[in-house]
Amino acid sequence: MGFATSDDAAVYRLTAGLAVVETVDFFPPVVDDPFTFGQIAAANALSDIWAMGAKPLFALNLVGFPVKQLPLATLSRILAGGQSKAEEAGIPILGGHSIDDPEPKYGLCVTGVVHPRRILRNSGAKPGDALLLTKPLGSGIASTALKQGQASAALTARAVAVMAELNQRAGEVFASRRFRVHALTDVTGFGLLGHLVEMMAGARLRARLLVDRVPILDGIRELAERGVVPGGSHANLEHFSKEIAFPDSLGQPMRHVLADAQTNGGLLASVAKVDLAKAVAALARRGVRAAHIGDVVKGRPGVDVLA
Repeated sequence: MGFATSDDAAVYRLTAGLAVVETVDFFPPVVDDPFTFGQIAAANALSDIWAMGAKPLFALNLVGFPVKQLPLATLSRILAGGQSKAEEAGIPILGGHSIDDPEPKYGLCVTGVVHPRRILRNSGAKPGDALLLTKPLGSGIASTALKQGQASAALTARAVAVMAELNQRAGEVFASRRFRVHALTDVTGFGLLGHLVEMMAGARLRARLLVDRVPILDGIRELAERGVVPGGSHANLEHFSKEIAFPDSLGQPMRHVLADAQTNGGLLASVAKVDLAKAVAALARRGVRAAHIGDVVKGRPGVDVLA
């Protein structure tokens, strides 16, 4: 598997029963605290492995750091944050690479494994499937509000917790095959709408997204109404707009929320409708609160947003 359907990671078959899964992700700080930044960046990179139904084995650090402008103690805290998430995931960080960079950047290259027949692609959705989302939206808007000094303490704490939370438990439940998972991806930079468009393009089907069922962090709608929206979310909405049908009653702020560029967002799954209750219950037993946000139907690839 390569990039033909915009999937989350590359997969290379080694034997009939073993394939290696490879992904890489890094970015500049989304929060002020170095340790928390390291946690979020590492959790985000690891997510792509679980989004493929795979198991992570080890990771390598990727670092850009302004060695003449910031103390090395700051870098140590970033790396410690990443290490804490790797340990939580049960894997070692075995090395990495660093460069002198005017802007701090951090992330991981993660290696995992999966049985070739157990890969969970983003392109296998079937008509009638239920769409499940495992985390609330809003981290992009929250991060922008934080940078502008407009985020409340409660929103900041909740957004940081969501971004730093591993998708491991949800990924392991989806990979367990206790119910039929036809497609899986994680919601990151393209926002919920962008990743859902990609999922439907790969399946050549259409999604019906129910706005009132989409989980959203408290305070995000109000920030969007005040125009506190990152540039990436604006770009997402413009880029994917041709594949999305919005009701006239849905204002621009809510459209931006649905397109909000996420950092380590939740997993988005297309699950057989008859297995919906079983899937929600299995996730709940692992402490994952999944929302049924819509369904998959036949039609021109894209998304119908229903308010």
